[in-house]
Amino acid sequence: MKIGLCQMNTQDNKARNQETAEAAIDQLAAQGADLVVLPEMFNFLGPDEEKIANAEPIPGPSIDRLRRKAKGKEIFLHCGSILEKQGDKIYNASVVFNRQGERVAFYRKIHLFDVEIPGGIVYKESAVVTPGKDIVTFDCEGVTVGLSICYDLRFPELYRRLADKGASLILIPAAFTLMTGKDHWEPLIRARAIENVCYIAACAQWGFHPINNQCYGHSMVVNPWGMIIAQARDGENTVLAELDFEYMQSVREKLPSLQHRRKDLFG
Repeated sequence: MKIGLCQMNTQDNKARNQETAEAAIDQLAAQGADLVVLPEMFNFLGPDEEKIANAEPIPGPSIDRLRRKAKGKEIFLHCGSILEKQGDKIYNASVVFNRQGERVAFYRKIHLFDVEIPGGIVYKESAVVTPGKDIVTFDCEGVTVGLSICYDLRFPELYRRLADKGASLILIPAAFTLMTGKDHWEPLIRARAIENVCYIAACAQWGFHPINNQCYGHSMVVNPWGMIIAQARDGENTVLAELDFEYMQSVREKLPSLQHRRKDLFG
């Protein structure tokens, strides 16, 4: 399987963001990607007071365009995430389409980012977003793929549940802050790959976003041994990596840690 990541610098201009995402998808599809992944909040990243107004139903305009793109390019397409409006609630939601443009997965972010960073910067995702509660995988032509979003990365129990459900690849669309990302992004991703002996593909936002928000970037693909096999440079760009699941199986056979779990103690 070839996987492509679209690292973006999403702003508060939805039309521009959609065009950037679709151009990156076209580029990766032309390079032979089977599965393309967008970052968290690919279509809008702006001030809190504008988030509700820019939320969309699913299906809705932004996701429908990507459904047509998946079908037109005959690829699996993970739509990163958008703010989903359902009734009076807002979710941070991901959708995945297959090569025929059929929806094969839907995930709502479980863990919400509520922190106060020294210096007066406050992130309170729960002020707008309602958490999801479902653990989600999908089949990508024989490969079980697990879903997560950004802050979920800090909760290893989610990734272990995805591994228990058979995940050989776990996806992380993200808008990881520069403050935490420079120290935690890479070690967390590599740890999740090593713990679960699987591939991790993390597609990130990069750079400044309105207002006073700076994301770390460094989108990457990590193999089951915990080694980075592809990583984005700074800026808006794409990454393509080939995943070898026979290699993953060989690592699991040589280091059978998943078989040694004490389910009688830890479930």
